[in-house]
Amino acid sequence: MKISEVITLLKKNSADLYWGKKIDEATTRDQILYGNPDQECTGIVTTCYPSVDVIEKAGQAGFNFIVTHEAMFWNHGDHTEGLKANTAFLKKEALLKKYNICVWRNHDHIHAGIPIHGQIKDGIFQGMSEILKWNAYQTDPAAAFPQQYEIPEMSVPEMADLLADKFRLQGVRFIGNPQSKIKKVYVPLHIMGRISDNDLIAKINDEDINCLITLEMVDFTVCEYMRDAGMLGEDRCIFALGHFNMEEIGMEFYADYLQKQVIRSLPVRFIQSGDAYAYLKKAQA
Repeated sequence: MKISEVITLLKKNSADLYWGKKIDEATTRDQILYGNPDQECTGIVTTCYPSVDVIEKAGQAGFNFIVTHEAMFWNHGDHTEGLKANTAFLKKEALLKKYNICVWRNHDHIHAGIPIHGQIKDGIFQGMSEILKWNAYQTDPAAAFPQQYEIPEMSVPEMADLLADKFRLQGVRFIGNPQSKIKKVYVPLHIMGRISDNDLIAKINDEDINCLITLEMVDFTVCEYMRDAGMLGEDRCIFALGHFNMEEIGMEFYADYLQKQVIRSLPVRFIQSGDAYAYLKKAQA
């Protein structure tokens, strides 16, 4: 099967409405970012970000097709016109050429939804729910995009261990009351300091939400509120995992989903791009 045929199959296996609008093939994020799609596919790698390490591991394994959720060349739209003299770009491009790898971005289609358990679900965040084994705790099981959960009570250390284990992280950033009793969990996505953050603060208070698991998060607005609320003894806390770390678990689910439900004739493998941040301890005096 050619890579172009695999891409067509993946598109057919997803919904075509993203944020209420039909996906436009001319403007969608889901474009071929690099390589020749007319070659025979030797294997599929899913990842959140096609880092140098991911490309190297895919190539060494003999897989020539990478399905990434995010962009590859460090800008929205993967424009490379201004990178032709950039040494890191030239080296990354040489690695792609070495292994004859084609990279296609699957962002809009997987968020638009894929068929899971007889429903169309956001593949990234339903995937997260599946891997965390939280499906039974979704407060709205019919929602296409699972965001809110009521889980059996957990302590902060228990939640930290669960997230570090399932997301394969060395550690997690934490804000709030370390003694929190966690029952109500909400996934608010991006917290960017916008006016809508006031609505989120109201929601947390009014619905007594104990825990947020976030993508990007600025240090003000919701972060400040949860910090103060925690100091005042309320069960409020945030696990700020980061954008790529949060969504990568969905691409892990997607690899297994593709192999079992969509493409059995080709090998499919998830390769984690991993946490962009390393955690360095202060040197001993």
